Amino acid sequence: MLILQNISYTHPNKNPLFDSINLTLNHNEKIALIGNNGSGKSTLLKLISKELKPLAGQIVGNSDAYFVPQIFGQFNHLTIGQALKVDNKLNALRDILNGNMSEENYTTLEDDWTIEARCKEALKYWQLTNLNLSQKIETLSGGQKTKVFLAGISIQQPELILLDEPSNHLDVDGRRLLYQFIQATKSTLIVVSHDRKLLNLLDKVAELSKRGITVYGGNYNFYAEQKQIESNALNEDLQSKEKALRKAKEKERETLERQQKLDSRGKGKQEKSGVARIMMNTLRNNAEKSTSRMKGVHADKIGGIKEELNELRSALPEINKMKFGFDHSTLHKGKILIKAEEINFSFNDHALWKHNLTFGITSGERLALKGVNGSGKTTLLQLILGKLEPQTGSIYRADKKAVYIDQDYSLIDEQLKVYEQVQEFNVSALLEHELKTRLNRFLFTKDDWDKTCSALSGGEKMRLILCCLTISNQSPDMIILDEPTNNLDIQNIEILTASITEYQGTLIVVSHDETFLENINIEHTIQL
Repeated sequence: MLILQNISYTHPNKNPLFDSINLTLNHNEKIALIGNNGSGKSTLLKLISKELKPLAGQIVGNSDAYFVPQIFGQFNHLTIGQALKVDNKLNALRDILNGNMSEENYTTLEDDWTIEARCKEALKYWQLTNLNLSQKIETLSGGQKTKVFLAGISIQQPELILLDEPSNHLDVDGRRLLYQFIQATKSTLIVVSHDRKLLNLLDKVAELSKRGITVYGGNYNFYAEQKQIESNALNEDLQSKEKALRKAKEKERETLERQQKLDSRGKGKQEKSGVARIMMNTLRNNAEKSTSRMKGVHADKIGGIKEELNELRSALPEINKMKFGFDHSTLHKGKILIKAEEINFSFNDHALWKHNLTFGITSGERLALKGVNGSGKTTLLQLILGKLEPQTGSIYRADKKAVYIDQDYSLIDEQLKVYEQVQEFNVSALLEHELKTRLNRFLFTKDDWDKTCSALSGGEKMRLILCCLTISNQSPDMIILDEPTNNLDIQNIEILTASITEYQGTLIVVSHDETFLENINIEHTIQL
């Protein structure tokens, strides 16, 4: 059992991240930890794994935690064996088998006679049989690094496993192995992920937010249903409160108009009856005070309703606050944009694809490129864009406006500030207030406009690109997305999904996220 009691943590820059977090995880339970970018999910995993220390509170039951991090750069200088903390045991075992039966070797081995067999078996399961434990981590691809640390689970056999975005760098085969492992393992699991297929394999969902941790007793689909129910109730409350505000304003207007008529009628009668000027002034002052009190009562009531309305609006999911507004492509649907005939590309005189590729792409089509890591998906995108030419066959490219959004969001100039970045796309000369209105639509408030783009998260950069595309005077004819969901949290994936679903042009997507591909209505697939 894992128990988090009143855990608080503050960043080194003194900004508090969360306060009094509580969570209980039972033995063999598998739980998803989700939350918006910046909510502290990765930090919480590091606290549980003892990589960081909490400012306050205590964590019980984390003595045997195994952590698979999201980023592996800190291990690049180590060998695979060192990174998995098995090198000393393996050296001791080999020494003993070679006749060096020293006490030091036996102490190091700790009677773990199956360590070498477990290493081989684990690497084989994760399709890493071509790797050597003495190989440096820096020589591996992102997917291989992830698999190495996942293999470490079977080697170390921990009771508690912490996974931070484990499917990020995995191709379709790697994800399949990960899903099988998660379903089969008897260990206790905490998984941070935006992979909704993976999240649906888990028992519970723990949502981390500014309010703390809220636990939902089912998988991700169950969580999404509950959130929709909450959202519907919130929208009903909003509509009810907006109606109450309109009624309160109408009531205030009617009451003040009635009072003004009564005051005017009374003043006329007093003048006709010859009331003395001093008495007239007294009566007028009394009427003004009465009107002022009446205004105050209504202002308090309206102010209270407005405050409640603002609180409700602030609780709205971010996606409900956004407006996308993509223009349509000017190309007629069905126009041939790309026609490839028997194309191939070679590296070191080796053809990239076993069979030459022949395909066509027409305007308005929604297409996915699929294949394992190294199958040439990015190279094919470069051929489609005209940045490479095929060494075999021919490719026709129609005149079109294409936008390529890669995993590093290279369309963003990291040296510019947020407002300066949108100005780069302002070819239709929108006024300053119009640009800032667009930024607000994409959740960039006044506090964000002077931020340097390099300080933005992956989700923020993606939102800024979408904002820039709506500012441009014409929507692109073709949008190409290369692993667009890799660095996004679930909220930003939903924002991307909504905007891409609204987009009417040609779409080409490279992604291993099957749920995302389904939700954006992919029609055809090129399998490499």
